[in-house]
Amino acid sequence: MAADRASGRLEPPPSDEAKISEQKRAAAVAAAELIEDGMRVGLGTGTTVAHLLPAIAERALAGLRCVATSPTTELAARELGLMVVELASLEELDIAIDGADQIDEQGWLIKGGGGAHTREKIVAAAAARFVVIASADKAVPVLTAPVPLELLAFGVEHTLRAVAPARLRGVPPSPDGGLIADYLGPVEDPRMLSATLSAVPGVVEHGLFAPEMVSDILIAQDGVVVRRGGAKPARSS
Repeated sequence: MAADRASGRLEPPPSDEAKISEQKRAAAVAAAELIEDGMRVGLGTGTTVAHLLPAIAERALAGLRCVATSPTTELAARELGLMVVELASLEELDIAIDGADQIDEQGWLIKGGGGAHTREKIVAAAAARFVVIASADKAVPVLTAPVPLELLAFGVEHTLRAVAPARLRGVPPSPDGGLIADYLGPVEDPRMLSATLSAVPGVVEHGLFAPEMVSDILIAQDGVVVRRGGAKPARSS
């Protein structure tokens, strides 16, 4: 416990929740430093991105155009004065930044805790550079369930049986109207599971992101550790 110099009282150490929040902020600030004037920026969704948005706004960069992956992110970005445009208005994004629910040692990600993983995957794929930001607790030896799913409402009972074990979440639909569910089985081979889930009719998208989608992973511990992802470096123009 740390001593309060003014009173001599012992202060409790920061809670795990406060420590994780500070790590998320540190990773977000480091990622914001990668953004330059005039960039086209993809903005993810979730608690770590909630730290990213003010970090970007504080830099007061000129000519930024941002694409949001959820209405929540779009509203927060606009309130901070960031310009948000439709993805269709841009041929490519210079960078996309997002959080992750889990990151394994090979660079596979599980995303979609907030139910926006379909849009997040589209935006990540549209970016020349996809940067993942996370607190230390998101780094895991191996991925484990749940794996988020977005499903079509039509025939959802059949789809759930095809991807069993899985269950629907009691949450609102995705930004595009899909039902949000979770696959609850083993994740022994992420690549094989990714292919299996993608092949099931009725599965709009799953939350497994392959290492080759990711350019860099910024994990905040005592400092911010940068891990290279599996994506090939973008060619300079």
